[in-house]
Amino acid sequence: MREDGRAERTCAALFEDQDFPCEDASLFCDSSTPMARLQGDITWRRPQEICQRPALFPTNINVAHPKQGLLGDCWFLCACTVLLKRQHLLNKVLPPGQPQWGDARYKGSFRFCFWQRGQWTDVTIDDRLPCINSTLCFSCCHAPGAFWVALLEKAYAKLHGSYEQLWAGQVSEALVELTGTVAEQWSVGSADGSDEEPPSDQDCDQKRRKRFNLRLLKSVQDDCFLTCSTHNTSEGVGELGQYHAMTVMEWLDVERLSESQVQLFRIRNPWGRCCWGGAWMLSGPGWSSVDPVCASDLQARVSEGEFWLDEAEFVSQFDDITVGYPINKEGHLKSIYTGNILTLNHQQVGRWVKGVSAGGCRNSSSYISNPKFWLKVCTRGEILVSLLQHSNTRNTEKYARTPLSDRKSTKYQNYQAIALHMWKVEKKHLNLSRLLNKPPCVSTHCHAHDREVVLRDLLEPGYYLLIPSTYQPGAEAHFLMRVFSSSSTSFTALKTPARSLPLLTDSEWETTYFQGSWVTGSTAGGSRNFLSHRQNPCFPFTVRAEPTVKPGVNVRITLHQSRPDTDLLPIGFHVYKVPEGGCEQMLKEEDPVASCLPHCYTQAISLDCSLPPGYYTLVPSTYEPDCSADFTLSLAHRVHRKVVKSQEKLQRSIQEVSRISVMQS
Repeated sequence: MREDGRAERTCAALFEDQDFPCEDASLFCDSSTPMARLQGDITWRRPQEICQRPALFPTNINVAHPKQGLLGDCWFLCACTVLLKRQHLLNKVLPPGQPQWGDARYKGSFRFCFWQRGQWTDVTIDDRLPCINSTLCFSCCHAPGAFWVALLEKAYAKLHGSYEQLWAGQVSEALVELTGTVAEQWSVGSADGSDEEPPSDQDCDQKRRKRFNLRLLKSVQDDCFLTCSTHNTSEGVGELGQYHAMTVMEWLDVERLSESQVQLFRIRNPWGRCCWGGAWMLSGPGWSSVDPVCASDLQARVSEGEFWLDEAEFVSQFDDITVGYPINKEGHLKSIYTGNILTLNHQQVGRWVKGVSAGGCRNSSSYISNPKFWLKVCTRGEILVSLLQHSNTRNTEKYARTPLSDRKSTKYQNYQAIALHMWKVEKKHLNLSRLLNKPPCVSTHCHAHDREVVLRDLLEPGYYLLIPSTYQPGAEAHFLMRVFSSSSTSFTALKTPARSLPLLTDSEWETTYFQGSWVTGSTAGGSRNFLSHRQNPCFPFTVRAEPTVKPGVNVRITLHQSRPDTDLLPIGFHVYKVPEGGCEQMLKEEDPVASCLPHCYTQAISLDCSLPPGYYTLVPSTYEPDCSADFTLSLAHRVHRKVVKSQEKLQRSIQEVSRISVMQS
């Protein structure tokens, strides 16, 4: 891998990421995508082994844009392009001031931040990058000596588990995780039928979206994030007849010589090449219809991989657009409809649980069991409510085997169909059944297989009841509710009588709780990236053979830190297989058999495991060493119900014998 002995000595002491090693496990998840053909051909090299003078960014920002490689992650690169236009957002994802190549402080590592589940999560990587023949094989920067794109892509791959997990996705997902914004998806063309909304007393399961209308964005035309994608198989912008996403760099109305106007769009293709030969290509006939000075100015704006097209061409070539709400330097959203600053931000987590809180849509008799939230509006203002569900692991195998013509629906495979309804109430004490029989005052109408659905309106002061739901009763998922407003509001979960989670019919769970602390200089060893990791508290446990328990999840681990929401530490944990009696030496020599990563800024993290019988050690940690906090661990073992009943019967028998012995004595 090294070109000479000097390079070997230079890189020998640099940071190497134990949690995302230079192995196939970091590249592939199931080897079902076209990436599989690269197995055995990829080597890992640091930037100084690829070029002589590596840098994060080029001096000319016009050649800093991402360029797609052999990985199908155009959706992610579109969101990366957005960062280049907003320096404050780029600084949030890639904190400035990190030592680079040539700096005496350079250690071969870089830190990135991603927004996940309501929190910003740190991801640290080493700078060894996948290459073929000493050339980056995945995404890169247009400037060959700049590596911000390749490093950001690697950090995002680590966040999701592997590079292959980035094969195919939604632009809105990457846009939210890179900025923390709210994203809406609009349909282009007539695929979804008329503009009429369905009656508010009906519910349906469709991928219905708002229709394409850029006039709505006039107030934030220069600020909002806009991307477009195509799903069709016809020739044109799609070029290869496959799903592809691109970035709208700008759109504007241009005066024709005939005194009429034409709306033009400047599009950037992540492939890094122009794929359009319409009327507004470099020598196209469209330019003769506008003033030569204007035409020359617009043509000069086009960089490599960009092209112009008009509204008619845009509508004919693209199927949908993703609109991201602008975020100002203070971190507040800006309404794409009014330009209002939405200064207040509330969020609540929730979960749809089968048999408890997964009530389904309004057509279902169990709808009333869905989670409920109170929104109190103190003064009239614009309210934006986002319902964001947490995705399942992206099924790359199913995607890879799906015909191109069917992939428009396949990209929603990781999400439930969700919707959000709101009712205005006169008082918080109400007849819930009677209220839900009335039409909601605002709703997202149809359930959509999207990661995020958005409800927005101008609301009068008062109380409002919000109910998020899946379309199918019993459909399970975790979700996050976010409220942004231009006026004073409060947002709370409606308290309901506590109900226990449903138990499996053939098994039950025995839970053990542990209290522990990370103490600076003693037991706060940090993550596996640090040699002090083995100093963290260790909790041995045993998984015993249960022949009557069906295969599957048999251990559930939850780590809860005892710190306020405003001062959370990034936490995670590893599970190591150890010999009988345990051995701390294993923490230095063996890889964990299960991990809850990356470290997250959250109160609690959980992991379901399927562990074979044996002896294990559980090691919780903060990301960095010497971060003090108390924590609680819960360790639940799955045991067969008959075993539990036998144990209970035996215990009752022992108690009865003891009682008789006492009476006889």
